[in-house]
Amino acid sequence: MSAERGYFTCNDIHAYYGESYIVQGVSFQVREGEILALLGRNGAGKTSTLRTIARIGDPELQQGEIWLNNQPLHNMASYEAAVAGVGLVPEDRRIIPGLTVEENIKLAQIVEPVGWSIEQIYELFPRLGERRKQEGVTLSGGEQQMLAIGRALSRDIKLLLLDEPYEGLAPVIVQEIEKTLHYIREQGMTAIIVEQNAVAALELADRAVILDTGELVFEGSAKEVLENEQLRHEYLAI
Repeated sequence: MSAERGYFTCNDIHAYYGESYIVQGVSFQVREGEILALLGRNGAGKTSTLRTIARIGDPELQQGEIWLNNQPLHNMASYEAAVAGVGLVPEDRRIIPGLTVEENIKLAQIVEPVGWSIEQIYELFPRLGERRKQEGVTLSGGEQQMLAIGRALSRDIKLLLLDEPYEGLAPVIVQEIEKTLHYIREQGMTAIIVEQNAVAALELADRAVILDTGELVFEGSAKEVLENEQLRHEYLAI
């Protein structure tokens, strides 16, 4: 490819839902151990970009390249991208009905490579340890978010994708999830976070990318966005 590759690189990706052109030539890089905030108004293409990176298949990538640690994700199916180290925490959490908390985590560890142990996940989220035998879908929204993050960490992931991790959660639970994500950052995890609470995402992130109707309109430091009132108002409505 013509552009220099970083640890993670999107190069000129174009993705569609049917005939709808959703991701329009987006390019950016994430350094190893860096947190990137992927921001924009509703409908800007943020979740579609995450789903394209995770190779979910909908939206469909029709042009461009996606590389993670020198592996070409753009040639992979979703399960292959997961084995390659992509861990997606979707907005709807996707807790599997009929399985306990522990079974949801163990199911993610069936295929190598395995990441954090169940004991490490319970140390990070003591509440999950207390509810290990409870059916996952009966947990509160905040607990389900903990389970979704813990399940992703149970894989040996090289890139964590977080889609609206604070969505619909009470402020006290948001603070708990924020604390967890700051801890994960301290462990050197590489991550991309999509979050409508842009200020919270920027306070966590090293750098930021802003999308507007599927196109990249800004790439720079998180501090730049926090300090640029005009930029925030125009593209983030804050």
